[in-house]
Amino acid sequence: MERRGVAVCAVVGFLGLLSAALAFAAEATRVKASDVQAPEPGQCVYPKSPALYLGLTSAVALMMAQAIINTVAGCICCKKHPHPSDKNWTVALVSFIVSWVTFIISFLLLLTGAALNDQRGQESMYFGGYCYVVKPGVFSGGAVLSLASVALGIVYYVALSSSKVVQPLGPHQQGSQGIAMGQPVVVPPQSSQPVFVHEDTYNRREFP
Repeated sequence: MERRGVAVCAVVGFLGLLSAALAFAAEATRVKASDVQAPEPGQCVYPKSPALYLGLTSAVALMMAQAIINTVAGCICCKKHPHPSDKNWTVALVSFIVSWVTFIISFLLLLTGAALNDQRGQESMYFGGYCYVVKPGVFSGGAVLSLASVALGIVYYVALSSSKVVQPLGPHQQGSQGIAMGQPVVVPPQSSQPVFVHEDTYNRREFP
């Protein structure tokens, strides 16, 4: 792999690890049910939590990683048709689709978890008079899926770079290739000089 490819994979991998680490940190610092107080009926007091900023930063890092890998590698739909026996193209196609699916799910989980932790001070109760908090595993699920999305994005980039793409021949290339593939024909030189044959060469026949 070229240095440019190694650098791209390193940057994208770092952003993926950063996104996952921030998501796990948000999971550890999220507002739990035991942290919420209800001093009066219809009121919920939420403590301050860094989970909001951690979740948002994790989502931004994941989005940057996805944008970089797809900008450098390009969309697979815009590529030319591969060689029929090229397995790297199939790996790239599957990795591309699954990477986008995991990215969307992870991004939504991180944003949802961050939004539900954006509670300060006293808020009115919701859902039938109950205080609500982020369920356990929302940020953790986003972290795992972010790692999967980045890993599949790197696989997509490497497989697509290694795939054999059939390059269509231009008119000049086709003409020159057709001439090269033809069998050479040797035409004997024709002489313009008259040829004399001795009279004894032919059998003589006397007519009555």
